[in-house]
Amino acid sequence: MTALSLLQEALGPLVDVSDATLEEARADRSGHAAVGRPLAVVHAETVDHVQQTMRIATATRTPVVVRGAGTGLAGAANAGEGEIVLSTRRMDAILEVRPDDLLAVVEPGILNADLNDRLAVSGVWWAPDPASRDISTVGGNIATGAGGLLCAKYGVVRDAVLGVDLVLADGRLLHLGHRSVKGVTGLDLTSLVIGSEGTLGVVVGATLKLRRLVAGDVCTLTATFPGVRAAASASAAVTAAGAQPAIMELMDAASLAAVHALLDLPAPAVGAAQLTIRTDGPAAAAEAETIAGILRDHGGLTTVARDREDGERLLAIRRSMHAAMASLGTTLIEDVSVPRSAMPAMFDEIARIERDFGLTIPTVAHAGDGNLHPNFIFEGSETPAHVWAAADELFRAAIRLGGTLTGEHGIGVLKRRWLADELGDDQWRLQRQIAAVFDPLGILNPGKVFEPDA
Repeated sequence: MTALSLLQEALGPLVDVSDATLEEARADRSGHAAVGRPLAVVHAETVDHVQQTMRIATATRTPVVVRGAGTGLAGAANAGEGEIVLSTRRMDAILEVRPDDLLAVVEPGILNADLNDRLAVSGVWWAPDPASRDISTVGGNIATGAGGLLCAKYGVVRDAVLGVDLVLADGRLLHLGHRSVKGVTGLDLTSLVIGSEGTLGVVVGATLKLRRLVAGDVCTLTATFPGVRAAASASAAVTAAGAQPAIMELMDAASLAAVHALLDLPAPAVGAAQLTIRTDGPAAAAEAETIAGILRDHGGLTTVARDREDGERLLAIRRSMHAAMASLGTTLIEDVSVPRSAMPAMFDEIARIERDFGLTIPTVAHAGDGNLHPNFIFEGSETPAHVWAAADELFRAAIRLGGTLTGEHGIGVLKRRWLADELGDDQWRLQRQIAAVFDPLGILNPGKVFEPDA
């Protein structure tokens, strides 16, 4: 029997072969689509459904692509010809909340924002805060090692996961990690799985490390600068001064203008860049005033929000970035990170690349941790060669400055050709060998992260 017939026999109506579903599974929000169509989408609702799917895949040597909400930006969850899509989106339960131990056990399909809405009644929250929080799943956050707006103060996904339940390629179920605050028994396989982009196994559950809701108020302020380098220098000065805002976001002139146009706001001054900063906790007001002074000293025209509602309005400008880019055309949303002190130099490199290639590259940054998101805008569905050439220059510049290819989006399909440039040949080979231990047949997300012909 074929893989499809075995799946249909075992899982019945959970196996979806409709044209619309198969077409949707080819692409994510990166603008990239896989070649061909997958065999089927399995809408798993239980761990047993996942295990059955993986056993059939192993028996028939059929590749499997694990998928959540499909909001990724690197093509890691895109499925093509002959592949099974294993969707965990319907596995969205909160299985346990323990405010006394500051942990929750959840299924992977729950949306990030929905999780925190439901945790709030218990006086706790989960800190990872990607800009896509309203539409991205916790499982997807774990698969990509997501970050977001709050990670400078509260950490990224790797800092907020105690353990994962993982189904291997052959259908075995592992319980990795621990429920205790400390735990160093054996190798840290939980951290290895986080950010592995579906190449090591299928995450079917997660034990999350929670925080108590932050006491006190929040203060939000913006500062406008005559250029992006001045804004980047000011953000680096905030960090160097020892301040630790919960959010510190930078928008360059092109991105700020695009968002203002999308939201029908007055156009900013030509060339103006903006920092949006939020402080929280009992000392939020005092810390905001200190930061405002630093920004003014660096030439920033600074405004402090009058109240929480006004602060949300200011922050909504930053959160509208992706929609603004989509309104301009097809977008290749990139993701590099550099040391925070190197951010002005990285913006210099982006300006150089714009000049050399005749491009405008709207860029936003999580300035609190040095994670930049340059956006390449083009027409059509295929990224033009000159855009990839510019992206190549950008990636190499980030690495030269002591940075990395990706801070939170992952490697997926779009960045795999540069992976060895950052890792070096020895580490690159070692990582492939580790993946083969988890998945000896190479059926889990083949062609993602690592070049398929290597």
